[in-house]
Amino acid sequence: MPFGLSQSDLMGYLVRLFIIFLILPIHEFAHAWTAYKLGDETAKYQGRLTLNPIAHIDPIGAICLLIGGFGWAKPVPIDPSRFTRKHSVRFGVAITALAGPVSNLIVAFLGMIGLRIFECTSYYNNYWNDMAAGEAISNAPDMIDSMLQAFVLINIGLAVFNLIPIPPLDGSKILGYFTSAKVDRWFIRNEQIIRIVFLIVLVSPILHGPLTFVEYQIFRLYTFLTNWIPAIMG
Repeated sequence: MPFGLSQSDLMGYLVRLFIIFLILPIHEFAHAWTAYKLGDETAKYQGRLTLNPIAHIDPIGAICLLIGGFGWAKPVPIDPSRFTRKHSVRFGVAITALAGPVSNLIVAFLGMIGLRIFECTSYYNNYWNDMAAGEAISNAPDMIDSMLQAFVLINIGLAVFNLIPIPPLDGSKILGYFTSAKVDRWFIRNEQIIRIVFLIVLVSPILHGPLTFVEYQIFRLYTFLTNWIPAIMG
């Protein structure tokens, strides 16, 4: 392997590049597109209504993600005062926030379709037959399968994580639709404390178990919903 990287190291960096250049841009574009449809053109004027990853990459967040495994993209700017008055401002903010996680769940499902189709191909099945016979020449099919699984799981994970109702995550804005102005003021007054607590929780293993459980259940659901693929392809 180049630069002394193991296969697992290489896979890890490829997955992180996936996140930076494909998954995060989809998430941020969904926020921008939804705000635009609700009447707010702020993101469009700032060049964020695009899937071009360059428009969404935060250099520091990308470096942190590539090196440390945790990072972020540039938040999409929105101006709720520009939303059309067909719905309340709270509704507009909540729907715009919800669009990001929903986009990742949709993309994850499409990725699952691709994964199930790939696992039905003769290219993939012949590889496992060759492995059983000790005649496999390349492990490329297994790497492709692992990358497709990672693509699905990362999108699901990003959606689930962002639905946590803690600022600055999308879930807090969605929760805001159901709470009162009094709760909003409490969040504003305690913003710094909330952010510190959030960072502590983030670097601790507290959320790992619950989030992994939810992600796995969604993965199982997607697997069930795509069982028609092997049934058709035989």
